[in-house]
Amino acid sequence: MSLAVTFTTIPEMFLNLTDRYMHDARPLFLRKVDGVYSPLSYSDVREQVACFHHGLEALGVRKGDRIGLLAENRPEWVVTDLAVLFHGAMDVPMFPSQTSTQIQFILNDAGVSVMVVSNRFQLAKVLKIRKEVRTLKHVIMMSDSDDLPADVLRFSDVLASGRSMHANRQNALREALTRIRPEDLCTIIYTSGTTGTPKGVMLTHDNFVSNMIAASQVLPISDRDMLLSFLPLCHVFERMAGYYTATACGASVAYAESIDTVAENMLEVQPTIVVAVPRLFERIYNRIARMVEKDSGVKKKIFYSAVATGRKFVRAKKNGKLGPLLRVQHALADKLVFSKIKARTGGRINYFVSGGAALPRELGEFFEAVGLLIIEGYGLTESSPVISANRLDNYRFGSVGLPLPGIEVKIADDGEILTRGPHVMKGYYNDRKATEEAIDKEGWLHTGDIGMMDEKGMLYITDRKKHLFVSSGGKNIAPQPIESLFAGNEYIDQFVLIGDRRMFLSALIVPDFDALKEYADAHGIPYKDYAELVRHSEINRLIEQTIQGTQKDLANYEKVRRFTLLDQPFSIENGQMTPSMKLRRKAIEERYGDLIESMYRT
Repeated sequence: MSLAVTFTTIPEMFLNLTDRYMHDARPLFLRKVDGVYSPLSYSDVREQVACFHHGLEALGVRKGDRIGLLAENRPEWVVTDLAVLFHGAMDVPMFPSQTSTQIQFILNDAGVSVMVVSNRFQLAKVLKIRKEVRTLKHVIMMSDSDDLPADVLRFSDVLASGRSMHANRQNALREALTRIRPEDLCTIIYTSGTTGTPKGVMLTHDNFVSNMIAASQVLPISDRDMLLSFLPLCHVFERMAGYYTATACGASVAYAESIDTVAENMLEVQPTIVVAVPRLFERIYNRIARMVEKDSGVKKKIFYSAVATGRKFVRAKKNGKLGPLLRVQHALADKLVFSKIKARTGGRINYFVSGGAALPRELGEFFEAVGLLIIEGYGLTESSPVISANRLDNYRFGSVGLPLPGIEVKIADDGEILTRGPHVMKGYYNDRKATEEAIDKEGWLHTGDIGMMDEKGMLYITDRKKHLFVSSGGKNIAPQPIESLFAGNEYIDQFVLIGDRRMFLSALIVPDFDALKEYADAHGIPYKDYAELVRHSEINRLIEQTIQGTQKDLANYEKVRRFTLLDQPFSIENGQMTPSMKLRRKAIEERYGDLIESMYRT
């Protein structure tokens, strides 16, 4: 499948796309209004982009300016992004979960002149530090309100101010294209960073366009598709895949109300493609597993028999040995089991796209067996972001697939993955030293990931370079594959491996409290709160048995010998996760230092 239009910049893509589908009955976007999904047509969105573009012009926005964007997924995010880009300016997107201190650093480092926020909660963060950001001239809030501070503008008012200008300059967006070049900066995205100060990744129009073209050549998306968007648009993965590439292929995009409502919104929207992270699939699988365990013996037997049939069907189909008996068995399994699981996703899923973290092989194989294919890819912000991806007709669970067309990948002598091509960032904003460390003189981007390529060119990620453990016995241990193995268990929600320069491995475990409460209630285990629950000896025996069963095939030096159950999760709010949901190992080890040391006392 190919892109619906040709283009060299994001604004050109949008104009050509809306020209083509201006009178199409399909919506470009859908969003919830008064409890019902409401469409936004191509002409609606183009009108809003033009008006907001003029409104920003009235505020003095010019080429090269940096515009901050702090909002949850919603059509106004896209309108702001496009209006900014038509000025030849660049947006600086931020996670809605970021704190005032983090926002202050980004605004000052980027020299942001205009800040667009979604609601009062986000506005309060900006107002708290506004005086500390000398470059900030205007603040605009998307949600309407009657009692805003005098120096805060309403999004609707900026639109209104631009509407009269638009009436007299209908061709302003087309004229703006002559001032925007492929090599111009499109955005500065600040990496959340598991350690150290965030760095502003500079991505050009050409970075995005090259990645969009390459991605569209390997993943089929068309104007018959509907995507459900719930990963943050401020994250480059959702922005490139679920927004730029999807719309450029003519697909419609519906916005989930929140991450917590994804299951409900899938039923309402009935998407054909969903861009997600492994955590979504872990939650779906664990929910299914808990429901099956509650069923009668007969229903359990039917479920597990159906999954076994699904696995046989997939293997036989790949090997070209699909017999009539297996076809009949699979049709029955689909009717009794698979169709019900697929119905919970809206019933129209063609495939899921997974990125952002490693997808456990077991999850991929399970969903494949029930007829829901997950295509895993790999990349990072600095590579716009996709470097490699599996294909619908050529995939391996555990692998992140083949490099995209036009992208070079090689493995350095120390195992680090290097990549080169038009997808590689221009550099880090205001940080020449970090740029030179990341991109060598031959143009290779050093990803910081350790990996390998098999005989067919499929890429495998084994760990982060900086996260490799070396045991006191001299063994090199990659924690990520081990953590992924345990995180797929129904009783485990979060799992952090400990063991660098230690005699053996231990773990900090946040259990799946819903699953744990069900177990405790079913077995008459008393508890007042989570703290008491995780201390109970029977619960600890359950987790011990879970660990032993999960790690039976690991080498001795890779096995967890001791663990501690925690009564609260690692989160962005407590500083133990980045806004992109990656664990901050240093912060976790500092917070639980005493607990960790207690696991190593004899």
